[in-house]
Amino acid sequence: MQIIHELEQGSPEWLEARLGIVTMSRLSALLVNGKSASGFGKDAYTYMNQLIGERITGELDDSFQGNRHTERGHELEPLARQLYADTTGNEAEEVGIILNHGAGYSPDGLVSNDGLIEIKTKQPKHQIEVLLAGEIPKDHIAQCQGGLWISEREWIDFVSYWPGMPLFVKRAYRDEKMIRTIAERVDAFYEEMETRMGRVLAA
Repeated sequence: MQIIHELEQGSPEWLEARLGIVTMSRLSALLVNGKSASGFGKDAYTYMNQLIGERITGELDDSFQGNRHTERGHELEPLARQLYADTTGNEAEEVGIILNHGAGYSPDGLVSNDGLIEIKTKQPKHQIEVLLAGEIPKDHIAQCQGGLWISEREWIDFVSYWPGMPLFVKRAYRDEKMIRTIAERVDAFYEEMETRMGRVLAA
């Protein structure tokens, strides 16, 4: 496992470190069962083709450059991190990316020796849904468990924030059954990816 501290998330160097590898922000695509022989669905193959292209060309796919929502999220993340520290007493150490198992994860902070935080900024209508449900939204569970797999840590605090609204913090511990599934799916994804890349290069 390699923890790269000095990379600023979103920087060209950070993007370069993610070139051609599975990252936990896109992990959910690998966990959807499809009708193909490999068991992967359309979104997984789209992602696979993106990574193959990056590996062959050595250049990052630039099909998504962000939007006003992602930009706002980057702006609010430091505020959410500080509010988390003030609320819980836990200081979160910023890092660039963690590389392990041939994949990558960029947590929003390392907490003590065995924890992580994952911060999401949600518009008020969605923050209300999270606060009322009192649980980590299903859309983010794979990323959180994948982060625990990559980092080999024991727990992750999911943090959801919007200015002027209550902060939501929910701790999740390692789900070993899900983590085994994640590891198996990533291995199968890479195996299929190598086969497809070989066919492309032989064409």
